[in-house]
Amino acid sequence: MIVLGIILLILGLLVASLKVLVTIGAILIVVGIVLAILGGTGRAIGGRKHWY
Repeated sequence: MIVLGIILLILGLLVASLKVLVTIGAILIVVGIVLAILGGTGRAIGGRKHWY
């Protein structure tokens, strides 16, 4: 999710008419970081301890 967010952020910055990609990319980066931190602490996310 973090990688997809970075890709969308870069694409949004390169193509001036697609500013919505910058917003979506930033949101995906933040959500991905939060999920990575919660997953690293051992908390269950969505009822699961591990995502495969």
